[in-house]
Amino acid sequence: MIIGVVAMIVIHEGGHFVAAKAFGMKATEAFFGFGPRLWSTKRGETEYGIKAIPLGGYVRIIGMNPFEEVPPEDETRTYRVAKYWKKTVVVLAGISTHFVIALVLLWVVAITWGVIVVGPDDRAVPTTVVAAVSTTVPGSTETSPSLLSGVMPGDRIVSTNGVPVVEWQDFATFAEDHGGETVEIGIVRDGVEMTAVATLATRERDVVIDGERVLDEDGNAVTETVGFFGVSPEPEKEFMGPISAIPVVFDQFGEVATGSVVGLGKMVVSFPRLIGSVFGASDVPLEGRPISPVGLVQNAGPLEQTLQLLALVNIFVGVLNFVPLYPLDGGHFAVATYEKVTGREPNIQKLIPVAAVVFMFLVSLSLVGLYLDIFQPGSL
Repeated sequence: MIIGVVAMIVIHEGGHFVAAKAFGMKATEAFFGFGPRLWSTKRGETEYGIKAIPLGGYVRIIGMNPFEEVPPEDETRTYRVAKYWKKTVVVLAGISTHFVIALVLLWVVAITWGVIVVGPDDRAVPTTVVAAVSTTVPGSTETSPSLLSGVMPGDRIVSTNGVPVVEWQDFATFAEDHGGETVEIGIVRDGVEMTAVATLATRERDVVIDGERVLDEDGNAVTETVGFFGVSPEPEKEFMGPISAIPVVFDQFGEVATGSVVGLGKMVVSFPRLIGSVFGASDVPLEGRPISPVGLVQNAGPLEQTLQLLALVNIFVGVLNFVPLYPLDGGHFAVATYEKVTGREPNIQKLIPVAAVVFMFLVSLSLVGLYLDIFQPGSL
């Protein structure tokens, strides 16, 4: 996951760099990270290196900063004197890399591990095969009943107290209704039937309707006590060839891109609640919660899951960068488009406050995401 995130940043900046070089623009710096310089080397007219804060990267193309003073001999190689279409290619090259990477990753996952089958409720159709086993009961250090019973990933659940299990929901409902009871769970492992005996734990669970916590009159979350075993199911999958997977991958891309736009809007709307959750003044919103590199690592798992997660991250970062506000790539594109349409240069001084607000929002969102991932970790 860490390698994937670093590669994503490097490839993004590489997109800007290659496009600028192709059009003869002068790029003086190409760095991974921000802050104090840790290491650098100069090749030709460009200094390459690594900085101390690994939260992104940048390529310095002369003239992209409208306030930058450029030597007269370099003026013809600046971003600001380039034609509109060249500016467009340069600023959108970084964004496009995210979408290309995401499509490739989704395609690789589809032809290697299959495509998850989605039901009428837009959720993955679960099988009765165990995908993962919890180590503890949520909210405690108590060992989960599933771990104590010896159930393992790959086991297929076939019965509960002698009653056949046809669908995963049969087992999920059984576990929720028998908290605190000792039960027998029939499983099949490597073609051999066996019985796992477990005393189901209980846990408090927030009552959630339509993705939102139900609150009482005092604003506190309403909870319910349910049984807990501690396993999650493998989804049903459809396997397809390299060609037949292409339209499916584009459909997945479109759904994730649309969800990213909606999610970004929810992040903005829920930002006050996010800040309040850090100081204990409100619950962490289920939707619109940011995730930091720490959270990405926490949610990474088998290679398939990690590649899928990297694809989602690339799509979201691409959508975020397309927002037409300074200092995002979409902001530079919007300014270039304004110049082309009106024939006038915008008053950059008026854009500085906007850029400052956007920058502070992104920094705050990153810090809140890091805090929540460390002290209130959750799953995607």
